[in-house]
Amino acid sequence: MDQFVATLSAIAESTRLRILALCGRAELTVSELQQVLSQSQPRISRHLRVLCEAGLLNRRREGAWTFYRLRHGCNEAQVARDILARLPEGDPVLKGDLDRLAQVKETRRQAAEQYFRANAAGWDEIRAMHADTGVIERRLLELVPAGPATRLIDIGTGTGRILQIFAPRIAYGLGIDLSHEMLTVARVNLDAPEFANCGVQHGDMYRLPCRDEKFDIAILYMVLHYAEHPGEVIEEAARVLRPGGRLVVVDFAPHENLALREEHAHRWPGFSEQAIDGFFAQAGLLPASSQAIAEGQLTVSIWSAERAASVTALAPAGAIG
Repeated sequence: MDQFVATLSAIAESTRLRILALCGRAELTVSELQQVLSQSQPRISRHLRVLCEAGLLNRRREGAWTFYRLRHGCNEAQVARDILARLPEGDPVLKGDLDRLAQVKETRRQAAEQYFRANAAGWDEIRAMHADTGVIERRLLELVPAGPATRLIDIGTGTGRILQIFAPRIAYGLGIDLSHEMLTVARVNLDAPEFANCGVQHGDMYRLPCRDEKFDIAILYMVLHYAEHPGEVIEEAARVLRPGGRLVVVDFAPHENLALREEHAHRWPGFSEQAIDGFFAQAGLLPASSQAIAEGQLTVSIWSAERAASVTALAPAGAIG
């Protein structure tokens, strides 16, 4: 009862209600909320603190920025969502906020497009060498078991595409990437109601900002060939898997295309099944399946493994729950 009253008390203030309405539609920084609400940074920060303490917002640091978003899957946030659903559609204050939020999103979209245009040529060149991405994605969806309670982590999420295709099948999806520019692209791509159960976060694949045993599925999609130490990446992915959870690696089979290393920063010229199985064994994972898609110059392989035993590695400081 006390928690319910505290939740209602936190919501029952006009600026905080406006903040909840905005953060229910997008993950926003303090400066972006300032643009929308036309209020001072100290005042907005005070309201954000109240909402976070009430368990209504997630607060996440990313470099020099702090992002806020309405929590997903908790009782407090559900109370807020129920109240937000009852706000009058024609309310002029809310309409003005949403119009200004659209301007913030447009600024993000332009930044994402600029980055994407600058790098698209290299990505297109690589994609032309292997099977159509639609084929790979369909195989991935066929191979990976997912359900309404599934929690998925996409390590090296890039544009957020893996989260997009899995969003209808899972309870929650988290994308991790080291590139702030790629995270901008991913946020734009995930800015739709059907992806409300997914989010992205800045992080290193060698030190994921997540606690042990939090995910049912971990995916490394075209990421491992960039890793200096791929075995360590797989060990870290295994750490965040629950017992019985599954790791899926999508990457190139061995090849001799030196241009990928010299011009596109690939560290490894693909991986053999024996090498991947060795990484799985080192991480305490049991190989489950593998298949190759040999269409084009480069063969794309999909390997999967299951975690059968507890991993003793400790979660990094400041990890999310």
